[in-house]
Amino acid sequence: MTSPRILVVDDEPDLRELLEITLVKMGLDVDSAESLDVARAFLRSREYALVLTDMRLPDGLGIELVREVASDHKNLPIAVLTAFGSADNAVAALKAGAFDYLSKPVGLDQLRMMVQSALRISRPDERIGANAEKQPLLRLMGQSSAMRELRAQIVRLARSMAPIAITGESGSGKELAARDIHTQSARADKPFVAVNCGAIPETLMEAEFFGYRKGAFTGAVEDRDGFFQAANGGTLLLDEVADLPLPMQVKLLRAIQERRVRKLGATAEETVDVRIISATHQSLAECVERGNFRRDLYYRLNVIELSLPPLRERVDDIGMLANLILTRLAAGGPQTVLAADALRALEAYPFPGNVRELENILERAVAFANDGVIEVADLALKPCAPSSAVQDGASDGMAVARVEAATAAPANGATPNGLPGLPCNLPNHLDEVEREIIRRALAKTQFNRTQAAELLGISFRQLRYRMQRLGVNESD
Repeated sequence: MTSPRILVVDDEPDLRELLEITLVKMGLDVDSAESLDVARAFLRSREYALVLTDMRLPDGLGIELVREVASDHKNLPIAVLTAFGSADNAVAALKAGAFDYLSKPVGLDQLRMMVQSALRISRPDERIGANAEKQPLLRLMGQSSAMRELRAQIVRLARSMAPIAITGESGSGKELAARDIHTQSARADKPFVAVNCGAIPETLMEAEFFGYRKGAFTGAVEDRDGFFQAANGGTLLLDEVADLPLPMQVKLLRAIQERRVRKLGATAEETVDVRIISATHQSLAECVERGNFRRDLYYRLNVIELSLPPLRERVDDIGMLANLILTRLAAGGPQTVLAADALRALEAYPFPGNVRELENILERAVAFANDGVIEVADLALKPCAPSSAVQDGASDGMAVARVEAATAAPANGATPNGLPGLPCNLPNHLDEVEREIIRRALAKTQFNRTQAAELLGISFRQLRYRMQRLGVNESD
């Protein structure tokens, strides 16, 4: 079996020699080219497992070669060498189709890790996802055209190291998409680490992301790795990345650009090989305009954007998803089924909570179904009911009870048919209730937000976020 062959394109003889020596020691064959013309001649005459090119060459730019390889040699990964700090060049190359990039001066450890990742993609026996529809690893289900296109995108994106920003409404499957990208990639046998950026206290973020040395702070009784070290060689998902505070955004930007992190209490940085995938239900572009998210970090994370369709745009998938959920809920026992009218009701429902809401609705409906059949009343669907639409049935009473619990108790002796009218816009109504509760807690504590957060049983950061979202301030 012949060794994989690498093409190195650079006009600096010393750097070409260094790269050749390193690659040959890895058991690889190497060809070197000092210009685009020579590189093109090599590509016409030989097969390669990887192309490594400088961005600036005597007869043109390396990004031209990136575009040509991406167009004419679709299964050939190409990586670029960029000057130190030239993040814009790296992002442009990734957008053009580059597999990865290395910053000069080239770190040999980073070079070896990148080459190993590229070889796993280019070797036919290790490539994953040639036929996405037959891959059992894909978690995003559905036969609608939107989902078929989404799965095809995931298979294509899995071949690259470019950062991906996944957008979509809450409950639409952003983490599942990230896991599918990971399992279809050459990193499938490496760790996948998912981090909820909104759930980490601000004071602990640096330690959680980068780790710490023993004695770095009170309570640090032993060395500990952070998320970057835990995901080394694999994929790091930054879920709800828009919730990161600005000081942490600066540290994260440096870690992503330099691919090095320094533990708290350490004096030296360590190299990490991590693919970054971010996810959020918010618009990062709008967060940038509001000044809540750094523009440079936005461009670093949003090299490739993957948008997930909401469930209401995938009506053809609702029946299949419902059957899969009901099979799982049955846990090997008798399976509850949907009546035809119930399925039509689900297909007409807007699903603001997407697939997660569908799961919750069906789990509740199974508990109230008679004879193993879910009827419309068992679903308790109340997207926007006018006051005259309250009808009989146990499910309607349950829906009313949920609204009552979220707002206020009804008048004494009220019956299901004599209850106050339901709000037409439930989210706005609940926001007003939450706003009033926060105001009362702040008034009770003389606007001491720390005490108010304790009174409400939430963290200070959660209270601050809710106040900003609901427009609650001291003048109120």
